[in-house]
Amino acid sequence: MEDLVIIGAGPAGLTAGLYAARARLKTVLLERLAPGGQVLSTDWVENYPGFPDGVSGFELVDRMKRQAEKFGIVIQSQEVSSLELTPDKKIVVTDKGNLETKALILACGAGYRKLGIEGEDFLTGKGVSYCGTCDGPFYRDLEVVAIGGGDTALEEALFLTRFASKVHLIHRRDELRAVKLLQDRVMAQEKINIIWDTIPTRIVGENGVDGIGLKNVKTGEESLLPVQGVFVFIGVIPNNQLAKGLLELDDRGFVVTNDYMETSLKGVFAAGDIRSKLLWQISTAVGEGATAAFAAEKYIEGF
Repeated sequence: MEDLVIIGAGPAGLTAGLYAARARLKTVLLERLAPGGQVLSTDWVENYPGFPDGVSGFELVDRMKRQAEKFGIVIQSQEVSSLELTPDKKIVVTDKGNLETKALILACGAGYRKLGIEGEDFLTGKGVSYCGTCDGPFYRDLEVVAIGGGDTALEEALFLTRFASKVHLIHRRDELRAVKLLQDRVMAQEKINIIWDTIPTRIVGENGVDGIGLKNVKTGEESLLPVQGVFVFIGVIPNNQLAKGLLELDDRGFVVTNDYMETSLKGVFAAGDIRSKLLWQISTAVGEGATAAFAAEKYIEGF
């Protein structure tokens, strides 16, 4: 039996693995893809402490991985298909066999909901972003597009006005879904231009974004708007398939935890983007991974 199994090798999982290895816990860290999670799709990270000039997403994750491995953590390439969870027994079912463990940390992450239009995947990290807080400073004095009409879209559009010369807010309806306070702030912001009843059709550019194709859903009129950045805020999708029906989720599907990262089932913890919280950032994921590992250690001591 393992002391601890961690599912997911993004910043939260790697940090949890580092702390667990230093605590000499018998730990297995599982990742079906390459370690790093969404950070690997981030071209440049400027808001992670300790890197005043910024750092590439790949380098940051590689440093985290090497540091965890230095203390003995082994990352195994396995895909988890299901979990069997009870207060007394936790079994992780993988494509290479079953693992029984005393404690479990879910660090499965989340994915940004995509537009699914031409040019989006090709230009992701080269002008297409899903996080204004992460990438807004790169667009100082440039024109950008923000897509969405909910709270996150409006909050991020307002944040982008700190840097961009103009923020075009694209919304497919003729009214916003966000809370009235945010709507009032957006309406009062001179840098924000709302384009109603419109959907994006394609993103154009070779080495970066040069513009975005738009279509009015009422008139059918199509146009090309020259911009240097496209920010997509149409939702985040938690990778919660393993947790459904086993753990408490919030109304958006994120795993609910207490301050110790413990879920609704004793001995099962969650950290990083899969967790229900206020802010999804590398720095928050790292802190939660450390907390989850420490809490798991205390739980195992009383097992």
